[in-house]
This record gives sequence, structure tokens and C-alpha cells, in this order.
Amino acid sequence: MQSVSETREVADGLEVRLAESAAEVAAAQALRYRVFYQEMGAKPSDAMRDRLADFDDFDSVCDHLLVIDRARGKGAAGVVGTYRLMRRGAGEAFGRFYTAGEYDIANILANGGRFMELGRSCVDAGYRNGATMKKLWDGIAVYVFENDVELMFGCASLPGTDVQALAGHLSYLYHHHLAPESLRPKALAHLHVDMNLLPKEALVPRRAMAELPPLIKGYLRLGGFVGDGAVIDHQFNTTDVCVMVKTDLVTAKYRAHYDRTIPGWSEE
Repeated sequence: MQSVSETREVADGLEVRLAESAAEVAAAQALRYRVFYQEMGAKPSDAMRDRLADFDDFDSVCDHLLVIDRARGKGAAGVVGTYRLMRRGAGEAFGRFYTAGEYDIANILANGGRFMELGRSCVDAGYRNGATMKKLWDGIAVYVFENDVELMFGCASLPGTDVQALAGHLSYLYHHHLAPESLRPKALAHLHVDMNLLPKEALVPRRAMAELPPLIKGYLRLGGFVGDGAVIDHQFNTTDVCVMVKTDLVTAKYRAHYDRTIPGWSEE
């Protein structure tokens, strides 16, 4: 089986693969800075502002999934989308997981099996369309298959820090998509924001689902669920929820499609 770093699926000039050089990782960090700090109002450190890059200690131990527009360049110059991926072994060797800064993930560590953490997803403003997101998910699917990942999890964001303005989103997630107790992470006590803000009967599920940010909606459509409690992230000007997706649901829904469309994929 070819790895995602070796597989180069190209359609409409877009390629998906893992970063292969420090320059490509730096391009992903620069894209993250443009999206998170310059567009969305996150608060950079002085070092980030000087480098015009979003970076932290996790970057050195994660895999960086890239979407590259080959019309702009075949490497760092063409990076237009990114996702940061960290398998269980890498996180345990590093000594911590990013999500653990906001959530108690003891249940995931005990019951999550072969899991990976994912985050820092963003796409260049000119490429926010279905084709680019499909590329990112194509790459994640190959990564999941080749590493036999059973569970994906990470922090996903709702825009802004006004909890009352987000009451409908948070209440819908709490009432309709709360994770099974055996896996359920909980927001750390000093950060915990109650998600049960509106009664279940006050919600219109179809409308509430439609109004969620596209990334969270995508996770839920893959059978995803959320942890207990939201967390205000003042640096990123967001309200975070912990999202999990069991990959057998991804596999059952998409394996036939990916078997047909991803070059080099085989069962060996």
C-alpha cells in the first residue's frame, strides 16, 4: 500500500500529500497565520508576528497534510490547504496531546485504540470550495487506512466567544451528538462552559445542523460526536468543542469510493 506521502492524486491542478520538507511545513504555518491571525482575529505571539507564521511545539512531531495548487508551484509555493495530524504513538512519545490543554481525554487514552489527533485545518481564501475540502478528506482517508486508525479526535471551533450567541449550536451538539460515556472527553474544570443552554424541544434539528460551521457539520455527517463542555479560546477568538469520529463509519461510507479513485491504493 502506498503512503499518503507517496500518493499524489491530482485533479483540477490540486494535489494532496504530506509535507516533505521544512519549507513545505513553513508554508503551512504561513497559511495558518494568514487565516487564523490576519483573517479571523487570533492573537499572535511576538515571535509569530515577526515570522508571519503560526507555530508551536507540536509541529515538529506531527504530519502536515497539504493541498497544493500545482499551477502556483509544485512545493511550498503551491500550498493552499493544510491539516495537522498526529498518531497516538507520536503523541505518547512527545508526552502530550494538543487537545489535553482544554479537555480531559483520559477516556480516549483508555478506550480509543489506534487513534489520531487532528487540527489546525485551514484553506486559503481563494480555495474555499468543495474541491479543496474533498482533497483534504481524500488525504485524511488514505492516512486513516494506511495507519489503521480507529478514532480521530481534536478541537473544532465555533466563531467568536459570546456563548449566548452560540447557545443554539452548543445546545444542539449537546442534545443530539454527545459522545458515548466510555469515550467522552470533558472540558477541564477551570475552562468548562456548559453546552446545555437551551432545552432540546426548543431546537429544530435540521435547521441547527445546517447552521453549524462546515467543518463541524462534516464531522457529524461522518457519524461524529462531541465531548462534554465547550472551552473559550481567547487567543483564537473561538469557542471550542472536542469532536470525535470513529473511522469505521468513515470506512463503511467511503472505502468503495476511495478504492476506485486513489491511485496506488490496494489491500496488500
